[in-house]
Amino acid sequence: MPVRVAWALLAAFLLVWTVFEAVKHAGWVIPLALLGLVLPDLSFFVGGSGPHRPGRLPAATVRVYNPLHRPILPIIAMAIPAALADGPGDNAAPFTFGLAWLLHIAADRAFGYGLRTPDGWQR
Repeated sequence: MPVRVAWALLAAFLLVWTVFEAVKHAGWVIPLALLGLVLPDLSFFVGGSGPHRPGRLPAATVRVYNPLHRPILPIIAMAIPAALADGPGDNAAPFTFGLAWLLHIAADRAFGYGLRTPDGWQR
């Protein structure tokens, strides 16, 4: 339970930060923030057909689901544009995209959804 509370606090912090960045920069930042929120769950559309039991994802879906639900990818999505940008406003869109993606991951962990085993079951 303490781990889920920590994830929930992180998710709340990331929510405030993501909304702040989206409102501050507007433009393309808002749609990219929304994309960052839903991107990890777009993995459900990969290999979703075929027989599977309730609570279990197909193996093809797991191969996409697990990497998209690891924090390292959104951190990389935030860090590379930040390193290449000339100024702080130049990387607002990819930075906010990464924040929203991290928000999604933290919220999933807070609600008890984590990575899946190779055969599709919740860990």
